[in-house]
Amino acid sequence: MRSTHITMEEQSNRESDTEETDAGSEPTVSKDDLFHLLQNERRRMVIRYLRGTEGPVRMRDVAEQVAAWEHETTVEELTSKQRQRVYIPLYQSHLTKLDEAGVIDYQKDRGIVERKPFADTVDAYLDIDVNEDQPDESATTEESWDDYYIVATAVCYMVLFGAVIELPFMSILSGIGLSALILFLFTVLTITRLVN
Repeated sequence: MRSTHITMEEQSNRESDTEETDAGSEPTVSKDDLFHLLQNERRRMVIRYLRGTEGPVRMRDVAEQVAAWEHETTVEELTSKQRQRVYIPLYQSHLTKLDEAGVIDYQKDRGIVERKPFADTVDAYLDIDVNEDQPDESATTEESWDDYYIVATAVCYMVLFGAVIELPFMSILSGIGLSALILFLFTVLTITRLVN
């Protein structure tokens, strides 16, 4: 996630222009209003993006990343049309709604967005996984185990076929011996998978 952080000068200007709020108080938003706010996928993506940032970021960076997620591509590969289709609704509507709810601090005139502490409460409703943007190792492990089971199945079919056409080295196995061999192979695979 790439974001351009705001300079100290821009930060001090922002602080002097905004109203002072009580840092300890969270906005009072009903669950219905919160669910209505989160029903839009772009707003959820904004919260997801800001979750990985520290301090204020440029609205343009937020819009580019949301557009990249929507089009399942990278920020570098986005077309200007794809950027614009996301930028305009975020600028005109979505960021303002998140700001009014107290989830973010959005300075429309400066194009600056910052996550507020209330966003942590909102994350609970989104069921956001902390490691969401990291590769899922369990999925990779599942795929490799699928490969083992496919190979084991192919070996079992070859042994079975060899027994049916009575190949010399397979003729020593009886039907029960063949069944026991196949069952043993899958039992070993399953136990190994459970242990790992």
